[in-house]
Amino acid sequence: MPRRTATMLASTLILIALLCVGVLIPVPYAEMSPGPTVNTLGDARGEPVLHITGRKTYPTSGNLNMTTVRVTGADYDMNIVEAVYGWLAHDSVIVPHDTLYPDGKTEEESTQENAEEFSQSQESAKVAALEELKIPVTSRVVVSTVVKDSPAQGKLHAGDVIEAVDGTAVSRPEDVAKFVTKHKPGEDVVFTIIPAKAAAAAEKAGKKPQGTREITLTTRKAPSENRAIVGIQAGTDHTFPFEIDIKLADVGGPSAGLMFSLGIIDKLTPGKLTGGKFIAGTGTIDDSGKVGPIGGINMKLVGARDAGARYFLTPDDNCSAAAADTPSGLTLVRVKTLDDAKKSLEKIRAGDPAGLPSCSAG
Repeated sequence: MPRRTATMLASTLILIALLCVGVLIPVPYAEMSPGPTVNTLGDARGEPVLHITGRKTYPTSGNLNMTTVRVTGADYDMNIVEAVYGWLAHDSVIVPHDTLYPDGKTEEESTQENAEEFSQSQESAKVAALEELKIPVTSRVVVSTVVKDSPAQGKLHAGDVIEAVDGTAVSRPEDVAKFVTKHKPGEDVVFTIIPAKAAAAAEKAGKKPQGTREITLTTRKAPSENRAIVGIQAGTDHTFPFEIDIKLADVGGPSAGLMFSLGIIDKLTPGKLTGGKFIAGTGTIDDSGKVGPIGGINMKLVGARDAGARYFLTPDDNCSAAAADTPSGLTLVRVKTLDDAKKSLEKIRAGDPAGLPSCSAG
């Protein structure tokens, strides 16, 4: 066999062997890429994303698109070839597997956590929107979760309304921990509650819950520090003056909060909030309307641009990263609060993009 032919054959065999190794050997990485965007003013799978009953609504136009990131599953074993391809591609990001699934979290656990965050973000989006419109929302402190084998197990239950601790009324979830930790481990603390079933029945009937009970719990020491606990997580439950139903399947996490709030506001107010423009965005939101940062900002920018967005509402804390790699044709708009976003939409609607708060790199 001629030397040149032998060399080419050997090189080919080595290349094939390397490719086989690259395909067969897993690497501890995962991929993030642009996910679908959904217009919160429109439909998803034949149903309105935002469905409001019991209150007058108004026609809308344009787009207020929430954005998502697609990620590889926790159990997916990426190989070297896929990792290299992802590193070279502009529309994807390769990250350490533990970044997306820390502490060995399974895909099922991650999905459940994302579903819970998504549900909470919907509640906060509703509250923030109605507060912005000066529509009263009734809030109450409730037992969110009960820790197994804790002093509260069997005595307090998820959904119980917490009226007071040691006779002092509570108005925020953090009040509960504050009053409990005034005790030393081993001391008794008294909860004044309305049982979950009674609270739910009263809400269904449109009445104020009645029938408080006093539950005495003996505190114990926290596992890692010397403070008293009873083994519950307090949260906030809201009662809305009309029904706001958010329907969107196969989406998780808290990052759609801002866009849900804006969609609710648009449907509940006369006029067109977007002015017919295509606007996308992202950001968590709390009950007070504060917009928080999210992950995967650059992937969301690409997804928004590809969907046709011209403007992107960007959380303040994500602005620097977004400005460092902004897709062409997309204008970033810095937002810190829901009110900021509303004012920016007014400028977009009025054709005044020069007056918009912008993002800068670095």
